[in-house]
Amino acid sequence: MSLSLDTIHRAPKALLHDHLDGGLRPATIVDLAREYGYAGLPTTDPDELAAWIRRGADRKSLELYLETFVHTVGVLQERDAVVRVAAECAEDLAADGVVYAEIRYAPELSTERGLTLDEVIEANLEGFRLGAARAAAAGHPITMKVLVTAMRQAARSVEVAEAAIRWRDAGVVGFDIAGPEAGYRPTRHLEAFDRIRHENFHITIHAGESFGLPSIWEALQFCGAERLGHGVRIVDDITVAPDGSVHLGRLAAFVRDRRVPLEMCPTSNVHSGAAGSVAEHPIDLLRRLRFRVTLNTDNRLMSGVSVSSEFQALDEAFGIGLGEMEWLTINALKSAFAPFDERLALINEVVKPGYARLKAEESRVALG
Repeated sequence: MSLSLDTIHRAPKALLHDHLDGGLRPATIVDLAREYGYAGLPTTDPDELAAWIRRGADRKSLELYLETFVHTVGVLQERDAVVRVAAECAEDLAADGVVYAEIRYAPELSTERGLTLDEVIEANLEGFRLGAARAAAAGHPITMKVLVTAMRQAARSVEVAEAAIRWRDAGVVGFDIAGPEAGYRPTRHLEAFDRIRHENFHITIHAGESFGLPSIWEALQFCGAERLGHGVRIVDDITVAPDGSVHLGRLAAFVRDRRVPLEMCPTSNVHSGAAGSVAEHPIDLLRRLRFRVTLNTDNRLMSGVSVSSEFQALDEAFGIGLGEMEWLTINALKSAFAPFDERLALINEVVKPGYARLKAEESRVALG
């Protein structure tokens, strides 16, 4: 029995891979452009703008996909804009049934008009506080955390890593690098990763999205990644024989044995060309082999998705059902960078009871 969107929507969900600058409300982009004098928008009609951005993102190339961010980043150059966008992000996720989210943003992208890295991070955190408070008042409590990202094609990663460390007690839970993979190896940023590790802090790295196994290997063995952003190309190290038997190469076996979390974003991967369709996405093989798979949105605006719509797409393609949905959600919380006690409380007090209620409902309906 396929899951209804209502059931998916009401199920407690967790999100580990979502970009602040990839999830703006189209109407907010138009408002902010008008308020702060950003003249670059292709249209000021919110619906047309959303359609334009989604068309631009769906060009089967990570580099072309990333071009659409010029407008969202363009309107994120003032403190109040960052606060507003972060608050709306928290409200939108909570309304979709997300109970825990780590949202990443590269503060260096918002420094064109004089904001410092610290001011951008502080504005992001303030927005999450406001949005989470509004969401709780509306009956949708959510825990929001920040992942501070450095851009792999830039040269500010050490500065950004140090800023992440400064805000670690205020809601920043880790450090990431993002941007084009090909030609920008993660090992270019070893000094930044060393700073993070020296402080016993957390690292996730975009790896194995558009570039293959060497990107994943470097992220894990040189840079100290605890999680892989996307990691979809790990499938290149897995051989499925005609008789259905599966052989894991050394790297794939290491990733599975070590329970390295894969922050998978199926629809985004289809748009960036990393997968042909959701039905062909390696997430199915990887979940059946019991890799530590998690389900994520990446960029809700660019890909036109929500956490619920990603679960619906997965259920339509693979018939995952509530049991697998709960497994994916618990995987995400086990893999989160929040303190252990906080994660455990969410699993035991929110996620498990929430799925138990939905499964009981499902059983009553089945018995008719």
